[in-house]
Amino acid sequence: MDGKEMRQRVGEARSGVLSTVTAEGRPHAVPCCFVLEGDTVYSAVDAKPKSTLALRRLDNLATNPSACLLVDCYDDDWSKLWWVRGDGTARVLVDGDERDHALELLAAKYPQYRDTRPPGPVIAINITAWRSWP
Repeated sequence: MDGKEMRQRVGEARSGVLSTVTAEGRPHAVPCCFVLEGDTVYSAVDAKPKSTLALRRLDNLATNPSACLLVDCYDDDWSKLWWVRGDGTARVLVDGDERDHALELLAAKYPQYRDTRPPGPVIAINITAWRSWP
């Protein structure tokens, strides 16, 4: 799969798995909504039920900015299976123009975000390596 197709599949996906690294060096993976612009993935801390907006993924990124997003497609017809992973360095946006822009992009993709804008920070992952299968 070439770079254009990888980005297209990620861009069209409705959800993915965001992985970060804990302070103890362990993987931490959570499902997420996201949007891709160029080689930057944005994912917001939204209003879905949570006990706090201070999420583990934010603590992880404060310690280690390494992150990746995995998007995949499963089908019982295994000839249709695929996955794409973008690895990179993440930043946490708590305010400012880039956060506002990311929220606009997310609202354009997800109707739920048009109705209720995410109240928390936005994670911006600058993808430096794309990988895929097949």
